[in-house]
Amino acid sequence: MECKLRGVEVTSALDFYERELKKAKLAMVHPSWIVFSEGFKASRSRAFAKRFLDLAISLTLLVLMLPFIVLTALAVFLETGKPILYSQKRVGMLGREFRIYKFRSMRQDAEKDGKAQWASANDSRVTKVGAFIRNTRLDELPQIYNVLKGEMSIVGPRPERPEFVSELKENIPFYDTRHYVKPGLMGWAQLKYPYGASIEDAKGKLEYDLYYSKNHSLMMDVLIMIQTVEVVLLGKGVR
Repeated sequence: MECKLRGVEVTSALDFYERELKKAKLAMVHPSWIVFSEGFKASRSRAFAKRFLDLAISLTLLVLMLPFIVLTALAVFLETGKPILYSQKRVGMLGREFRIYKFRSMRQDAEKDGKAQWASANDSRVTKVGAFIRNTRLDELPQIYNVLKGEMSIVGPRPERPEFVSELKENIPFYDTRHYVKPGLMGWAQLKYPYGASIEDAKGKLEYDLYYSKNHSLMMDVLIMIQTVEVVLLGKGVR
């Protein structure tokens, strides 16, 4: 308090952590930080600009990637037959559920017991073609359809399955805050955190998702897209 009264700038530990590491320290987060911070802003103009960017980029991607979409579909069909695509329920903005689409990269009996399972390192359920399209992110291309429908954005937190969300909300404080931003094909947490398949990993990713939710802007989205190109080319963080 004396430093403040003497004109010395004082920064809270949470703000210092956020500034230096580009994530929110979950153990320090409290409701007043969210309510009274300068971030976490939502506006119609921002939403309109983001939607315009999403449509422009997704339509461009669709045209440029059409040959790869056809070749990927053919490769999946030749290795394991139909179905070429698979869909799952995911939790989107404001907790609304929607169906996400991907090229199938696992065996047809990957979840034969009907129970949702986390993907693991060197997952035996992944096919040879599946391993390649996961490494190159080609399996995500059908989600361009989700972006065009407005269920997803190009950039945002990755959507999770409802079964996992229910568990994570019970075990991780403030987990639901990530659902106030539209989910995306790529995100800040995907760039900064290794691929996660546990509650602890979900906590780690949430720290980056909170940072994105607080500070997101069109410029930040563009930077994330540029950095994601490097991730795709080097095959980082894939299971």
